Amino acid sequence: MSEANYSLRKLLREGAASVGAPLEAEQVEKFLLYLEAVREGNKKANLTSTSNRRELILKHFIDSLSCVPLLPLNPDISLLDVGSGAGFPGLVLKIYRPDVHLALLEASGKKCAFLASLIEKLKLSETELLRDRAEMYGQEVRHREHYQVVVSRAVAPLKVLVEYCLPFVKKGGLFIAQKGPKGYDELQEAAGAISLLGGKVSGIREITLPAGNENRLLISLTKNSSTPSKYPRRPGIPRKRPLLRRPGSNLSS
Repeated sequence: MSEANYSLRKLLREGAASVGAPLEAEQVEKFLLYLEAVREGNKKANLTSTSNRRELILKHFIDSLSCVPLLPLNPDISLLDVGSGAGFPGLVLKIYRPDVHLALLEASGKKCAFLASLIEKLKLSETELLRDRAEMYGQEVRHREHYQVVVSRAVAPLKVLVEYCLPFVKKGGLFIAQKGPKGYDELQEAAGAISLLGGKVSGIREITLPAGNENRLLISLTKNSSTPSKYPRRPGIPRKRPLLRRPGSNLSS
């Protein structure tokens, strides 16, 4: 094994352990395959902002693995990744938890093509690829309030993101939003929307990514009641007219 490969494996293992997701040897090898696939895919599509191996491991793989301790322990959970992009965090969580029934929602054709190729390369079963906008699938009977866990990373401000994601979460289920240090401000702005859409804040996990000293917030919302049938609104409307911030105010529609 070359020194470079040893260094990458060590970084994966130590970084994953630091966020509460220790890796087995087989998982490390799958992540290295995934890593090279992303670097190659970046030549054809804008998958990530970097192709540097260390940065990809720290800022994408380890960041995604920070969700692991928040997942329910029961086997065979259904999980949806909204705005999956290059598969972060959904595919990373699938590699760590092969029992998960995963759906990846992504509107970009090029990114969907990358995801389809990667799913085949990694031989991942129980993994479904959905190509369209969240506003469309969120109104479909088969997907609405169907998932035990919904995750999303680097997609939209929380006041917009909750309208994309909470309609997919079944009652009693969980939505995990991965945010940066401004997540607390976003949470205040999204308070009214969260309440309206049937959610309640159940936890906030603060982490610092190893080596980079970058702070992250994982905001957990529990689904306490059904989302009103009018939400999500038509494609583009949630981002154009986010739901207002104060509970009890006249929320936009």
